[in-house]
Order: sequence, then structure tokens, then C-alpha cells
Amino acid sequence: MLQQGTERINVGIFAHVDAGKTTTTEHILYESGRIRALGSVDSGTALTDSMDIERQRGISVRAALASFAWKGVQINLVDTPGHVDFLSEVERSLRVMDCAVLILSAVEGVQAQTEMIWNALRKLGIPTLILMNKMDRVGANPDAVLAQARNYLSADIIPVQCPMGEEQNYTGAADLWEAGAEAAAQTELLEALAERDEKWLETYMSGRTVDLVAWKNHMKAETAAGRMFPLVYGVAAKGLGITALLDAVIDYFPRAGGNAESPVSGIVYNIQRDKNMGRMAFVRLYEGTIRNRDTLLNYSQDVQGKVTQIRKVEGGRVEDVGALEAGDIAVVYGLSGVRVGDVLGHPEAIPQEAKLAVPLLTVRVHWEADTDDHKVIGALQELADEDPLLDTQWLQDERELHIKVMGPIQLEILDSVMVERYGLKVTFGQPSVIYKETPSRTGEGFIAYLMPKPCWAILRFHIEPGPPGSGLVYDSVVRSSDLLPQYQNETARRVPEALQQGLYGWEVTDLKITLVEGQHHVWHTHPLDFAVATPMAIMNGLANVGTTLLEPILQVHIVVPEENGGRVMNELVQMRGTFEPPVLLGDRMVIEGRLPLATSLEYPVSLSSYTKGRSTFTSFFAGYEKCPPDVTAERTRRGVNPLDQAKYILSVRKAL
Repeated sequence: MLQQGTERINVGIFAHVDAGKTTTTEHILYESGRIRALGSVDSGTALTDSMDIERQRGISVRAALASFAWKGVQINLVDTPGHVDFLSEVERSLRVMDCAVLILSAVEGVQAQTEMIWNALRKLGIPTLILMNKMDRVGANPDAVLAQARNYLSADIIPVQCPMGEEQNYTGAADLWEAGAEAAAQTELLEALAERDEKWLETYMSGRTVDLVAWKNHMKAETAAGRMFPLVYGVAAKGLGITALLDAVIDYFPRAGGNAESPVSGIVYNIQRDKNMGRMAFVRLYEGTIRNRDTLLNYSQDVQGKVTQIRKVEGGRVEDVGALEAGDIAVVYGLSGVRVGDVLGHPEAIPQEAKLAVPLLTVRVHWEADTDDHKVIGALQELADEDPLLDTQWLQDERELHIKVMGPIQLEILDSVMVERYGLKVTFGQPSVIYKETPSRTGEGFIAYLMPKPCWAILRFHIEPGPPGSGLVYDSVVRSSDLLPQYQNETARRVPEALQQGLYGWEVTDLKITLVEGQHHVWHTHPLDFAVATPMAIMNGLANVGTTLLEPILQVHIVVPEENGGRVMNELVQMRGTFEPPVLLGDRMVIEGRLPLATSLEYPVSLSSYTKGRSTFTSFFAGYEKCPPDVTAERTRRGVNPLDQAKYILSVRKAL
């Protein structure tokens, strides 16, 4: 076990798909002595790709944890998936990282998902180092990619190395902090630092001898504060630049904080399953110490759980550690029912999260008649504990099972996991787009729930549309003398539930609801009356104001041979898309635009088909926007509609 006081760095490796994350991780583990032989993504032997499907497809599906020491510092390294279908894994990893290495390809440069991850890193203020990978590839253009990165990501990206050689003749990179470094490049580095800080500008202009150590310390401080972003070069597949990258991690990144003596505060950021030990909770601990046989409070579920074992797990390798200290990450066993996102101990030390992943498709799950329904439902509910965005829903009356997904590759993975882990063969229906609704105008919803006795609950809500992306804002201006706090709390708790199905059956969002009137009765009010009344008042209000459909919009980046450009633009218009003026790069055309998901579900396949595979189509979720009036989408309502008040009251009273 590590001694208390060990220096630790928790670092995530992030990038667009195929930029070389897993290969970089593999070479880092090899160079650090953690593994004795190099694995490969293409041959399916990478340590951090431990699932069968990852080995077969050559992509990372799960965020994988590896720990090693470098120059006396313990590094917990998380290799995250790059494919947009597994963005929820990236989102969960971001939350528990203190620092990040973002990989750019020297050929492809900044891609759609790179930008999204960058924005999340900046929102969370995570110190970030950039590795420009694939420097030996034909078409590698580090100067152009640096200019692009400064344009799209940050002007404060500063190379701390000078690349030697180009494309196939690339031999490595020289450290610009060395005394004999290439003069012009070193001057450029110092000038970049000087022009960002008046005090250092004065030092630079004074003509005094340059103290490289002092300048580097200044850059370390600025990097740790998230104001500057050092850039290094490499070829991960050949191991070029890996030790320099590790040195840069040690040099520029702050150490994990936290007090091992404080009360426990940690978060479960990943759940996996061990055939023998059951549920594996990957825990990042911010404060305190967790030991074997400790009883832990699961704050999110308000239950206690007993720790049976604490391990470091890497691929198929396991090491018992006995204790987990503040600042560290390990797998904790024994916490039955634990879910992703659960807070252990107290929540004060847990950082905020960046929301990246929004499932935009819903699919129905089918299985053979002789398969036990409960086994399929149980399996998918267990998988939803590992990825809450699956949001498994079993509709008892319709006997239908629905899940939410990010895209088709995620469905392939789920299909494979259901067979491998549970021995269940399922099929998935055609994915359908998840729409939402928003109020069309301002108005009120009212209910006087006074019959059949005993009951008494009066509620009046003011409903108004909110800005796009604002979600639900709830407020109450009712005095506690008119409506007791416990009834107001019950009402507030039921409002989000009541908005799960609007007039068209979709979730209602981007609105402000204010409770403006409320009454209870001293004798007749039952504690659950406001739980029954709230959905009726909300639906009454939505019927009064009407709702407008919202559809998911994708930001798309399309690269096609120039001769196909006209056809692509014509198709974008037909799909209700909009786009910027196209840009010509050699014989390729680059088109940036926005597309409704509903009209473009099959488009990447048809684009690839008629360009004979010479196109790229990348997209990410850009938000929900109002549908044109001619677009309709209604979903079958689950349960009794609260607008049919008599029937609804009977159903909640179990009298139907």
C-alpha cells in the first residue's frame, strides 16, 4: 500500500476517435515499466481495451483506469473512449480528473468532438496539456494544426518543444527549456510568455540574462491555473515523445489534493461487473480514507454499505490495496445497489460536472417469446446503473421495454454485452428521435382537488416559456401560512415528474413554473393529495398554453471530394439543414452546418456510399430547436392522462 503523503496526479487522456489515445496509453504504461510487452489496438491486445467487443472493433467503449509511478509520483491515468456514441463515459471521467492530456492528430487536426471536449475542460477549469500525435504520417502539418488549435481551442496553446524532421523523416522533438535549444523557437516561446504578463514582459525587455528555470516555473504556475496550455509532439505508435510527455505531466500538472484525515467525500464515476465479486465501483476520493470492512454512507441513496475489498484494477490485472486515500482512485467492492454518480460520505468536496452527452434516440427492445421477461428487464436495468443515460423503461401495461441511446454503435455494443454477460439474445427496433416540448405562450394551470373525500388540495401555477436550453426553473411565492412547507416541498418534488409527458407525450422543457396559489385543509388534506393534484394542475396549464415541439439539432462537419460538394449542399437543404459557405482545401471541400437529427439519421451511410468512402461526416449535439409547423411527432402516452381527471384520480387511488 502507498504511504500517506504520496504525490499523486489524476490525468485523463481525451481525443476525437482514432487520434491515438489507447496507443498513447499503452506506450506510457510500457515506458513507465507498468507492462513488459506492448499491446496494440489493431491486434486487440491493448491492456486498457479489456472488453471482447473493444478488442474486436479496435475502439474503446469504456473509460479504463491504469496506475503507475513516474519519477516518484503516482499517476492514475484514465483512457477515455473517443467515439461520440460513448460520450457519457467521457463526461463521467472528466468529473474526476484533475488534469487532462488532449491528443490532436498532426494530420486531421481539430475535429468536432475535440472542440466539445475542450469546452468541457475549460468549463471545469482542468489544466490541460496537448500532445500533437502522428507527426510521422504523410500529410502531417504541425504548423497548420497549431494555427487551427489556436483558432478553435485557445490562443494560449504554446509549444514547449521544437519538432525535428517532417512526415516520414520525423525523428523527435527538442525541449525548448534546454540551454542549447534552437534559438528562434526558444525566443518564440519566451515572447509568447512575455506578451501574456506585464511583469515578465518587463523582465524580457530589460536585457538581463534569461533564467530558463524561472521562466519555466512561471509557465508551470500558469498551466496549473488553466491559463496556458503547453504543447508537445510525438508518434505514439513508435513510442516517440512518450517519456517527454510523462516528464511534462510531472512538470506542469498540480498534485491531487485532499486530506486523508477528513470525513469521507468521494464519487462513483464508473460501474463495472466482476464475474466473481459482483459490482465494481470506481471511486475517486476527494477527502478522507476508506478501508476494508468500513461502513460507508451512500449519500445519494441514503443507505449504508460495507466495503469488502479495495483494489487497483487494470485490464485483467488486479491488486488488493486495503485502503483508498484522499486524492486517489480505486475500485471498491461490497456496495450493493451503487450507481454511477452516487456520492459517498458528504458531498461538499465533489466538483461540478460538465454535461456533454444527451441521448437523442429511443429504441424498443425485443426478445423471443420463450425468454424470461424479468431476466431481460433486470439485465438492462443493471446496465442502466452503469450508464444512467440508458434510462431503461418497462411499460407494464403495454409490455414494452424502451431504452435511450446515443447511436448505432452503442446498440451493437449492447447487443454483444447482453449475449456475453447475461446469455440473452435481444434485438432492437428502429431508433426513433427523442423530441421535447416547450410552452407556446404564458398562462396558468389550476386544480381544486376536493372530491372524492377525504382529500383537499388547491394549486395554481403560472407557466411561461424559458430561453432555449434553460430546462425547468421552479419557484413558489405562496406563504407557508396558506400552504404548509411540507406540502410545498411535495409539490416542488412532483413538478419534474409531471413534465415527463406533455401534450404530445414528450418531456416538457425550457419553461418557468411558479406556484402562485396553494391551499390545504386542516382536516381533509391527506399527505399525498398534492402528489395527486400537481400533475393535474400542470397538465391543465399545458392544455391552456399549448406546447411547441422541439427537435434535436446536430452540428456537422463534412469533408468530401470537390466534385461531390454541390450534391451535398443540395441534400443539406432538402434535409432542412443550414450551412456556412464551403471551404476548399486542395481537392476537398469542407462544409460546416446544422442538421435536424430526424432528417439525417441515415445520411452518413448514403454519403459514404456515393463518395465511395472518400468522405468524412462528424457530428455532435448542438441543442434542441423549435420544429417547423408542418413537423409532427406524437408519442403514445404511458398511464392515464391527468387531463382526464376523474379517471386519473381513480387510477392513482388504485380504484380502476
